[in-house]
Amino acid sequence: MMKAIDPRRNFSNAHDVLDRVFNNTYNGIAVVNLEGNWLKVNQSVCDLLGYTKWELFNMDINNIIYAEDLGVHEEKYEKLIHGKIDKYRVKQRFFHKDGSILWVLIYVSLVYFKEGKPYMIWQFNDVTNRQKNQDKLKAMLNVVKEQNERLTSFADIVTHNLRSHSGNLCSITQFLQEDFSDDKDNENLLLLQKAVDNLQETVSHLTEIAKIKEIDPSEMAALNLYDYAEKAMYNIIAMAQNANAIIYNEIDESHNIKGVPAYLDSIILNFLTNSIKYRSEKRVPIIEITSSIEDDYIVLSIKDNGKGIDMEKYGDKLFQMYKTFHYNEDAIGIGLFITKNHIESMGGRVEVNSGVDVGTEFTIYLKRA
Repeated sequence: MMKAIDPRRNFSNAHDVLDRVFNNTYNGIAVVNLEGNWLKVNQSVCDLLGYTKWELFNMDINNIIYAEDLGVHEEKYEKLIHGKIDKYRVKQRFFHKDGSILWVLIYVSLVYFKEGKPYMIWQFNDVTNRQKNQDKLKAMLNVVKEQNERLTSFADIVTHNLRSHSGNLCSITQFLQEDFSDDKDNENLLLLQKAVDNLQETVSHLTEIAKIKEIDPSEMAALNLYDYAEKAMYNIIAMAQNANAIIYNEIDESHNIKGVPAYLDSIILNFLTNSIKYRSEKRVPIIEITSSIEDDYIVLSIKDNGKGIDMEKYGDKLFQMYKTFHYNEDAIGIGLFITKNHIESMGGRVEVNSGVDVGTEFTIYLKRA
């Protein structure tokens, strides 16, 4: 004969289990009424705040909450009470008994006990160390931002002043040439003219570099990659014909990127002209432009069969300013530096794969529109 089970005993056992879970869980748990008063707390809450249970029960909870955080529950609490949400979480500062400030992440949910009366369950998670690290990181980022702003202002001032001074020197040089028109082959005058020309070229490069900055996403437009490649090809058609170069535009016509029109023009144009400029005399120059999608990026590939670059020797210097890797007289080592900065300012990146006397492939990752 089966033995009858007393349901009251099962309820009592279940209640004991829940009570043990409540009191022994690692995170702090409290039962709070709708007025915000403590009804029940476990030992973890006491350990977290430094007060005994009786001290907590006999104090107003608002007295240990950081004044600026008193209203953080308000909006979400109203939604919880009116059934618009089942639970919510807030980050709130509390005063420990020793006077220190704790950052606590509180998960709040509504439960009903006897007679259908609602109560709140608060679960406490100490995030003080995490918050301190976030605050340190934020402070460091603010310092970096201020330094960048100062550097930008400094660059603007320097380039402006250099442009003014180099312009004055150029004018003075022209006056001297007019005054000494009978002595056009004067060696010192020729050296001065060359020095002024070099100074103006350097100032022009520095001005272009100073203009480069990270672009806010709101300032970027959707640009069709195929159309911009076609435009760049048209702009260098004479250069390509003189070099007997063949350019294949195999970009997917549906691929649009987020970017700045002037930057994208400059990027494609620079890579194409480099491919022609550094072509191999051993074969017909062939340049292939393709595109693909990878995660949040449109990947633009510009591949040639030119002279190539010794990546072991020059790989880490490829995008540095004033670095050149061939013996072209017009190579000044500024184009790739500016191009890389244009790409990165639009949230992209560039990779390169090259072999000597094999060719070079630049892979440019640009944000999808």
